[in-house]
Amino acid sequence: MTRFSSVQDGWGSYPLVQLLDHASGRQLKVALHGATLLSLTGSDGFELADAYRDADELQRRPSSRFAAMAPFANRIADARYDWDGVAQDMAPGLAGADRVARHGFLRSTDYELVETAADDHSAWLLLRSQVIRPGVFAGYPHAVDIEIRFTLDAAGLTVDAGMRNVGETSAPCFFGWHPYFRVGGTAVDSWLLQVPAETLVKVDADNIPLPGEQALAPVASRPELDFRQAHAIGPVHIDQGYTGLQADADGRIRSRLRDPASGRELVVWQEGGIMLVFTADTVARDVRRSVALEPMESLANAFNRADCAEAVRLEAGAERHFVFGVELP
Repeated sequence: MTRFSSVQDGWGSYPLVQLLDHASGRQLKVALHGATLLSLTGSDGFELADAYRDADELQRRPSSRFAAMAPFANRIADARYDWDGVAQDMAPGLAGADRVARHGFLRSTDYELVETAADDHSAWLLLRSQVIRPGVFAGYPHAVDIEIRFTLDAAGLTVDAGMRNVGETSAPCFFGWHPYFRVGGTAVDSWLLQVPAETLVKVDADNIPLPGEQALAPVASRPELDFRQAHAIGPVHIDQGYTGLQADADGRIRSRLRDPASGRELVVWQEGGIMLVFTADTVARDVRRSVALEPMESLANAFNRADCAEAVRLEAGAERHFVFGVELP
């Protein structure tokens, strides 16, 4: 038997793939529906993912747990944007609070399993979506293929999200991940958080970043949100984007979550982009029992921001990858 293995299984009516590291006991499960991670355990067997608990939750998607967000992450203001001089409406015919564009299009779609395999070094699975095509999703007349590779190795989990523009014109697109993590069995207040960020993202009442430079503020201006040095989360409610992320010597940006009681620590790393932290204050269940550490390529409402235009532009025939992962205890 090799150190790693890959097993195809089911969860209700939903097919899934399980990756296992037999040497450490670490494992993960990913559903083809939405490319949704369902389980992530460390070497001590503790369930680190506060994920969907059953197939019904996976179908309903409350709180967007472990959503793979594409071709945009977070929100688009009023569900409208302009691209190359053409106005687009992602919620035609709707008004007021019904005008919502959030977390992309693919949470409720099924991905194709391209391959899954394992050897002595790692186990992996590759998922592909080719559903984003002109006329399928209102306000998005583009053709973008999404491929997501999950790899489990001795260090933990790596996620490589690739976006390829298979259309004839440039397209706005970027990727984000919406995981919820637990490092202990208590509320999050006593857990230690570290985010190596110099800048906060300021937003309006609808969680849309403010225009231009108004959106950025030094983390030192909000001490209760300054986690450059690890400290307890405490009672503060966090739903905050962080930019100006500082990388370690190996080029990875690491955000850390630790439970002092158990000594268990989890590290979310990314190769660029922003980090959004959410202390699960408004979720449907288990309020403040997990922390969402969300690596995203760009800001919310990036389709409408001149300062994000270059980052989200994908020319016809071009491909871009966003790579991030989790170092496991």
